[in-house]
Amino acid sequence: MKNSERIPAVLGIGNALADIISVLEDDTVLTQFGLPRGSMTLVDAELSRKIFEATRYNKQEITTGGSAANTVHTLAALGGHCGYLGKIGNDALGTAFRKEFEQKNIKTHLLLSQKDTGRVMALVSPDSERTMATFLGAAADLKPEELDRGIFSEYAILYIEGYLVQDHRLIETAVDLAREEGLKIAIDLSSFNVVEANLEFLKKLISEKVDIVFANEEEALAFTGKSPEEALGDIASMCELAVVKVGKQGSFIQRGDEKVKVGIIPATAVDTTGAGDNYAAGFLFGVTQGYSLEKCGKIAALVSGKVVEVMGAKIPESSWLGILQTVEAMED
Repeated sequence: MKNSERIPAVLGIGNALADIISVLEDDTVLTQFGLPRGSMTLVDAELSRKIFEATRYNKQEITTGGSAANTVHTLAALGGHCGYLGKIGNDALGTAFRKEFEQKNIKTHLLLSQKDTGRVMALVSPDSERTMATFLGAAADLKPEELDRGIFSEYAILYIEGYLVQDHRLIETAVDLAREEGLKIAIDLSSFNVVEANLEFLKKLISEKVDIVFANEEEALAFTGKSPEEALGDIASMCELAVVKVGKQGSFIQRGDEKVKVGIIPATAVDTTGAGDNYAAGFLFGVTQGYSLEKCGKIAALVSGKVVEVMGAKIPESSWLGILQTVEAMED
C-alpha cells in the first residue's frame, strides 16, 4: 500500500459531535418526533432542544462522539496510528472534544466555527436499538476550500463516515486531495436513509474512487436492493474490499475472489450505539497491520461486541488490557 510507511496511518474525517445518550422506556418519543427507528435523522437546533427536553429525565450519558471520531478513538486504543479532521465550536463542548483526542495522543486537525459544537441525541430503545437525531451545528460548517492537501500527506488511509455524504462537494474534495497524496479511501455507509437519499452519488463515488466499503445489511439493501451476500458481491465488484455486517450473524468480507464469513463474540447488548464505528476501527487496524481478512474481521467483531455491552460508543478503559491480549493471541 502506497504511504503505508507513514505514521499516523489512518485519517478519519467526520462530524465532530457531542453524544447525549438517553435510554427510552418505549418508542413513544420516536413516534412523537417522527424519527425512524434505527436511523439517523438531521434536525435543527429547536427540534434537538425539544427532544432533549422530552428525554431529560431518562437515564442519560454525555460524551464526545461522531461516527468517525468514535472509530479513531478505538483505532488508537488498539495501537493504531491515526488522526482526525473535523470542525468544532469555540465553546465548552468543543474544548472537551479537542482535549479528549489529545489525551489519547490522536493528532487533530480541528477547525473552529462561530456556531455551537454539534450534538447527537442517541435514543436507545428497550431492545437496545439506537435512533439518532443529529444537530450538526459547527460540524456542518466544514467547507471544501478549508481542506489542505498537506493534511493528507501524513496518512495512508482516509476513512469517511457516511453521514458526511450529505455534502457532496466536501466529500469529493476530500477524496480527490487524499487520492492525489496516494491514500486509500474507506467509507462507512452509516445509515440506510442516508444511502437512499444519496444513492446515485454514492454509486458513482464508490465505483470510481473508493477502495474499502463498510455497510450493514439495511445499508447494503438500500445500496443494491439485494440480500447481504448478494449485496456483498455487488459492492466488491465496485471496489477493492467490501464488508457487509449482518448483526448477530456476524459479517461477510470480500476482496476480489477471496470471501470470508466471520462470526460474533458472545455479548449481552445494552446499547448498539457505536457498534459499526468500532467494527470499522478493528478492521482498519487489521488492514494497517497487514493481517488476513479473517483476522481483520475477528478483531472488528471483538471490539464491536465489547462496545454493545456498555452505554455509549466507547469501550471502557478497564476492558482494554483484555482486548489487547485477545488480539495478540489471535492467529493470522
